[in-house]
Amino acid sequence: MLESPLFPNLLYLVLVAGIWIAALAVVSPGTGVLELLALLALGAAGVGTLFAPLNAWALLLLLAGAVFFVLSLRFIKPGIGLVISALAFSLGSTFLFEPQQGIVAVHPILALVVSLLTIGYFWLAVRSTVLAQRSLPTIDLSRVIGAVGEVRTPLDPQGSIYVLGELWTAESETPVQPGQHVKVIARDGLMLTVIPIENEKTH
Repeated sequence: MLESPLFPNLLYLVLVAGIWIAALAVVSPGTGVLELLALLALGAAGVGTLFAPLNAWALLLLLAGAVFFVLSLRFIKPGIGLVISALAFSLGSTFLFEPQQGIVAVHPILALVVSLLTIGYFWLAVRSTVLAQRSLPTIDLSRVIGAVGEVRTPLDPQGSIYVLGELWTAESETPVQPGQHVKVIARDGLMLTVIPIENEKTH
C-alpha cells in the first residue's frame, strides 16, 4: 500500500480535507467538533508523510498559505489574501510528495480539480464567513447598563428583551410578561439582569 501510486493521492486528499476543515474552524469557532476533525485529518496526513518522501520547498508553500490566511483575517482584504492562501495551499499540497519513478506523486487531474475546489471554497465559504464577521456591529456593551428595554418572551426568571436595537437574554427576580418595560441593572457576559420599570424606585 505504501509503495502504491494510490498512497500519495489518498494522503493528498486527507491533507486537503484537513486544511479545509481547519480554515472553517478558525473563522467560525464553535463546539470544537471542527477543530477535532481538523486535528484528526492533519494528524493522519502528518503520520502518512513519515512514509512518503517530501519536497522541502512545498512545505514552505504550505507555510506561506498559513501566513496569508492569518493576514486575511486581520490585516488585508480577505478576497485577495484568501485566494493567495488557497493557491499556496494547493501548490504546496500538490507537490508535497516527491515524484515516484519520474511521475508526479499526485495525479494531475486530481490535483487540478481539488485545487480549483479549494480556491472556490476559500473564496465562497471562508471569505463569506470572514466578511460576515467583519460586518457585525460593534457596540459598547457597557452602554446597556441603565438602558430600558421591552420584554419579548416571559422573564420567569429568564427570557429575552429588546434593548439598544438588539435581542438580549435577560433574567429578573420577579416574573415579567412580554410587552412590559424593564431596566438593565447588571450584565454578566451576554446575560442581563433587569428589573421591571414599575418596581424601580424614583427619587
